[in-house]
Amino acid sequence: MDLGSCYLGGNADAVEFCPHRPFRHVLAAATYTLQEQEQDRAGTISLFSVDAGAEDESQRLRLLHTVDTAGVFDMKWSPTSPMLAQADAHGRLALRHLEQDDGSDTGIVFTDVCAEDISSSMCLYVDWNQTAESLSVGLSDGSLSVISVREDRLEISEQWAAHQFEVWTCYFDRTRPHFLYSGADDCCFSCWDLRESPSNIVFQNKKSHNMGVCCFAQNPFEGNMLLTGSYDESLRVWDMRLMAKPVNEKSINLGGGVWRMKYHPNIADVVLAACMHNGFAIVKVGSGDATVMETYCKHDSLAYGADWQKTEEVEQNGNSSVVATCSFYDRLLRVWQPENLAGL
Repeated sequence: MDLGSCYLGGNADAVEFCPHRPFRHVLAAATYTLQEQEQDRAGTISLFSVDAGAEDESQRLRLLHTVDTAGVFDMKWSPTSPMLAQADAHGRLALRHLEQDDGSDTGIVFTDVCAEDISSSMCLYVDWNQTAESLSVGLSDGSLSVISVREDRLEISEQWAAHQFEVWTCYFDRTRPHFLYSGADDCCFSCWDLRESPSNIVFQNKKSHNMGVCCFAQNPFEGNMLLTGSYDESLRVWDMRLMAKPVNEKSINLGGGVWRMKYHPNIADVVLAACMHNGFAIVKVGSGDATVMETYCKHDSLAYGADWQKTEEVEQNGNSSVVATCSFYDRLLRVWQPENLAGL
């Protein structure tokens, strides 16, 4: 069921629901727009209020606040506080804190915390470790950066040439935080041990993906299951128990490049995927074959951003799940509820 939609001021490429109370209704949506005349890449981050239960349809998706930025490739909320990390086209990593001035939605604003120039290349992806003490950043020149978060500043603790081409994704293992995964346009799926300096490569898989590796997702209920998404249109399921040589257990073709994947916050084995030219899919990745449960094709352009809302209602009843999705060239943000999660 569709709850609301909005056209953004630029090409839409990322959406992230804040997971922290009292801001779980807040959705961040980012844009990246190439301005050819100025030879620049500009962007915005807009904050929306999402209320699926509002009787007044106009109150289900409301714009709260917008900040102008460099073009945003990726953003992630901290796992410990309402702080958003932004990776941008100017090679900068910025942190912004969500605050509520007067106790109402109209008082919700972003406060700049700190920013750091990471590289002369573009920052393409950002991920937090689970203590929020470190961030990893994938760069357009093939490098990986690990950034330490201090009280009022960011410090580059390590940066190295990890891949031959653009690093589209990097991801801290959620149960073994000293392992960092990376995926890139060179078709490589790699893992790095951060306990050693310089970071030591644990494995590098060059054969399984036919095109660039775009994203990772780790099963929150089974830490040995890792998913990779690729431009080759496949979602692959990996058994990570033997870290030096992970096993590709199964895969499913989703009909479009798998750009983003997010596990459902409460329902085991359910994954939301952004499939570029083929819209969005909700996939069940359980003990049997991976299967598509539902597709959403109401966007007319590249499916890029996707996320689940984390609310008390969803914790009690998964069938009340709310999804935000965005698409690039048509600049469209949509908020909707899946239809096929009943009984899971």
